[in-house]
Amino acid sequence: MIIKGETYIIGEIGQNHNGSVDIAKLIVELIARPVHEDVFGLDLKPMNAVKMTRRDLNEELTTTQMNRPYVNKNSFGATYGEHRAFLELDDGSHFEVYKFAKEKGLDFVETLCAKGCLSMLKVFTPDYLKVASRDLTNLPLLAAMAETKIPIILSTGMAGKKELDDALEIITHYHNDISILHCISQYPTHPDNLNLATINYLKKHYGQYHIGFSDHTIGVSAPAIAVGMGAEIIEKHITIDRHMKGTDQPGSLGPDGVNRMVRDIRMVEHWMGTEDLYIDKSVAGSKEKLERSIASLVEIKAGGVITEDQIHMLSPGDGFKWAQKDMVIGHKALQDIPAHEIIYPNLIN
Repeated sequence: MIIKGETYIIGEIGQNHNGSVDIAKLIVELIARPVHEDVFGLDLKPMNAVKMTRRDLNEELTTTQMNRPYVNKNSFGATYGEHRAFLELDDGSHFEVYKFAKEKGLDFVETLCAKGCLSMLKVFTPDYLKVASRDLTNLPLLAAMAETKIPIILSTGMAGKKELDDALEIITHYHNDISILHCISQYPTHPDNLNLATINYLKKHYGQYHIGFSDHTIGVSAPAIAVGMGAEIIEKHITIDRHMKGTDQPGSLGPDGVNRMVRDIRMVEHWMGTEDLYIDKSVAGSKEKLERSIASLVEIKAGGVITEDQIHMLSPGDGFKWAQKDMVIGHKALQDIPAHEIIYPNLIN
């Protein structure tokens, strides 16, 4: 469940399971793995959810496209249709992964790519339904998904304002439990095209919904920055081995990347704090040790009246500050004060 103040991190399996339930479960285990921060000894919460994708090949592509030759290093079939069929797990397999994810304490998000895929909901109910970027304009599908009343997450990777507004108009006929993810459907996304400022736009104009970020960049920096900008949800492709066969594997996060991304996101949650300027109690020791205090520039004899040209600033910071110089200048030394020593209250009257 998306909770205010905590980033909802979704690990996307996509087709990285390569048609294997066992590989899908290994990715689930990776997504559920706890994260530890060594320097401060912090046990950090792992990802919140796993996401899979269900297609209905009868509603996927034209017959011509399904029958076209598809022979390359990432192919699982002689034609694109055979390739897609190999990678497609049935409803029962999705349910098996769903149960495994639940055993690991994870939510389960399901991307449904066709109305025919709603047959899955007769087997189990995902925590969220995801609308892929390419289907934001598939309004009949959106209506069918919204009618289930299951919370919906939208990606805007191929959408402008009109496409998003049209989609929201359909879904809100049924419910308002909607999340919107800024996304760029370029794999991987070129740095000049990411435009994270869209997160600010979405929060300003669609603030009644949860706003997040579906990331297709290389690396782990963009999600942490997005969280710092106010993203409540992060979605990222995950794999157990970036060198496995498959078009999405190289652009996904492997085990080390998952650990670093989740660590950084959870640390951002700690970093954000409150909108205020104050002296934190944790800096008290450093403040006293490193700040400057009013000190003697020259030796000041007992009974001498202290003048401004006799003082300067030295550490430690446990004496008078320059803003308090009137509490020193014009006052008499009660005893000899050597040069380059802090002038404490008990040394003057």
